[in-house]
Amino acid sequence: MGRKSSQRKNVVMLDNDDTDSVSSSSTSRSEMIVSGAEDVQVDKETLLDQCVDALYEKRGSTREKALASIIETFNSDIQHEFVEKKFATLLQQCLNSIKRGSSKEITLASHVLGLLALTAGPGDKAHEMLEESVSPITEALKSRSDASKISSLLECLAIITFVGGEEPEETEKSMQLMWQVIHPKIGPNVATAKPSPPMITAMVSAWSFLLTTVGGSALNRKSWQGSISYFSTLLDKDDRAVRIAAGEALALIFEVGSLENFSVEDKGSSDSSTDEANKSKDILHIQGLRAKVLNQVRSLSVEAGGKGSAKKDLNSQRNTFRDILEFLEEGYTPESSMKIGGDSLTTTTWCQLIQLNFLKHFLGGGFVKHMQENELLHTVFGFTPKKKMLSGIEHRISGTEKRMYKSPNSVANKARTQFRNKQRMLSQACSKPFTLIRMWATTLLEMTSKEVLVTPELRASPAEMY
Repeated sequence: MGRKSSQRKNVVMLDNDDTDSVSSSSTSRSEMIVSGAEDVQVDKETLLDQCVDALYEKRGSTREKALASIIETFNSDIQHEFVEKKFATLLQQCLNSIKRGSSKEITLASHVLGLLALTAGPGDKAHEMLEESVSPITEALKSRSDASKISSLLECLAIITFVGGEEPEETEKSMQLMWQVIHPKIGPNVATAKPSPPMITAMVSAWSFLLTTVGGSALNRKSWQGSISYFSTLLDKDDRAVRIAAGEALALIFEVGSLENFSVEDKGSSDSSTDEANKSKDILHIQGLRAKVLNQVRSLSVEAGGKGSAKKDLNSQRNTFRDILEFLEEGYTPESSMKIGGDSLTTTTWCQLIQLNFLKHFLGGGFVKHMQENELLHTVFGFTPKKKMLSGIEHRISGTEKRMYKSPNSVANKARTQFRNKQRMLSQACSKPFTLIRMWATTLLEMTSKEVLVTPELRASPAEMY
């Protein structure tokens, strides 16, 4: 409310000035425009300060309204200066809400934490957020009574790990926490509630989002044995969103490679003859899994609509699984392109597409604003928008923003460089899925027989390689 009224006030002020002084120069008008924008920013900072103060209130509904206002403000502008000043305070208050709040408050606080991480960008702040948030989020995930709350917690964990995770082990820990939401570690004779389809969809999407940042080879093999089989069972579920999430997860696994880490048991034998026998069994097992997945994907790509089936959802499923089928059979990844304020954002791998869809879903109405002005997202997607202009006057960043983001020696700039290098390596690995498939198939063939040759026919048809 405060943001809208302040904007309306600035428009009226500009209109009055134009009427009273018709001969005013373009320079004075420009100064007024910049001044008006600064007033709006001051009003937003004041609103944010008031919202943070409200998070100390005892009444839950007051805290919920404050969190909702923070989300709206963070979506409408990139709040660098506010984050620089109030990062620790906002982090601790959101964690308190997650520990003691209602389901609605937890949902809102989780979203604020995600926005806080995306605004802060990679570096010490984001890493501190990850370290301090894992424990309270883990505890909150144990109560699975509200699917919306669980989904928000999973999305929050995914975002703060994506931004703040500096080592593959940290990312894998978060992936394991997500996995336990659907596969909890419980003792004998202990009953647990069956996870709902929205909960499964949220877990699979968040898990896949983090897999795009580490690749299969960096994961602990023992942690993910049987994951391909699990995702395959999800393809047979009634819920369409579950099937699409599982299909995209499988496409991503095949793209990042190291399929043995997701499908077979590590026997750990020291006997060479036993090792060779196990390798042959592993190859046959993966071939069987791949054949099953391929048949499921083919069926879903042409599924007929049933009674009560939404045409839009059915078309979405068909299109997704046609892309997956083409990838598994021919090695071609789907290409997507969208306009962001006149600039084109293009994805060419499953890694990029999953990242884009996840961030677009999380940011909602703030997606375009963040894509235009958030340097973290520019790095993630290699996206360089046109210079943002404020009615012909280039936006003037504050001294704080210059120190945080423009100085070559700033902590944020160094962290951003490290993040950019990491993204570049992952993009290179995911941009050649056909090569990865072919390399992996060649390795399998060499393990079974040194005399087997990879023929041109096999190279041209990845479907026959497994």
